[in-house]
Amino acid sequence: MNEPRTYISPLVKVSAKAKMGARVRIDDFTIIHDNVVLGDDVTVESHCILGHPTPLANGQPLVIGSGAMIRSHSVFYEGSTFGAELITGHRVTVREKITAGKNLQIGTLCDFQGHTEFGDYVRTHSNVHIGQKSKIGNCVWIFPYSVLTNDPHPPSDGFLNGVVVEDYAVIATMTCILPGVRVGKRSLVGAHTLVSKDVEPDSVVAGVPGKKVCMTADIKLRDGSDRPAYPWMRHFHRGYPEDIVAAWKLEYGD
Repeated sequence: MNEPRTYISPLVKVSAKAKMGARVRIDDFTIIHDNVVLGDDVTVESHCILGHPTPLANGQPLVIGSGAMIRSHSVFYEGSTFGAELITGHRVTVREKITAGKNLQIGTLCDFQGHTEFGDYVRTHSNVHIGQKSKIGNCVWIFPYSVLTNDPHPPSDGFLNGVVVEDYAVIATMTCILPGVRVGKRSLVGAHTLVSKDVEPDSVVAGVPGKKVCMTADIKLRDGSDRPAYPWMRHFHRGYPEDIVAAWKLEYGD
C-alpha cells in the first residue's frame, strides 16, 4: 500500500510563508494566508480560509495541531492556537485569540468570537455562538442554538464579561447564558433556559429565568434501568481515549 502523502490541489492559494507538516491535504479553492502553521495529518476541505489577517491578532499565527479535520467553507482568523485533532463541521467562523486543547469539535455554522479559552475534548453542536472572554473547561457539551453572551449593557465599548463553563457541564439546546455567569462543574442547563445567575456544581437549572430544579443525581436514565443519568461520564464514553475512560470508571464506577 502507498503511504499517505501531502496533497495540495492546484486550485488552492497557499502562501509561501505558511508552514505545513507532513501528510497535509488541502482541497480546491481554499486560501492559506501567511501567518499559518499546520501540523501533521491535517485535512482542509474546499473553500476554506485559514489565517485571515486581522490587526487584533497582534501578529500571532494561526496554529492548527496535528490530525485536524476542517470541513468546507470554514474561516479561521490568524492569532489562535488549537491542539491536536480539531474537528469542524461546515461553514464555521473562528476569530482571533482563541486557545484550545485537544479534540475540540466545532459544529456546523458555529460562530466563535475570539479571545476565548477551551479545555480538552469540548463538544459544540451546530449553530453555537461563543462570545468573547468566555472560558470553557474540559469535556463540556454545548448543544445546538446555544448562545454565550458577554456584554452586560449592550452595546458597550470594551467592557466585556464572558461566561465560564466548568468541566463536564452540559448546556442543552437553545440556551442563552448572560454575561459573567459561571456554570458549575458537572451541572446541566435544560433546553430553552435563560441563565442569569451562577449554576451550582452538580445541579440542574431550567426555565426563563433559569432556576434550580434538582440535583443532577436525581435524574434517571430512560432505559428502564433506573440508574442515574449523571454524571454522564459513568455511561457515555464514545469518542474519548481509553485512559480518560479508565479514570472515569475509577472515579464514578460503571
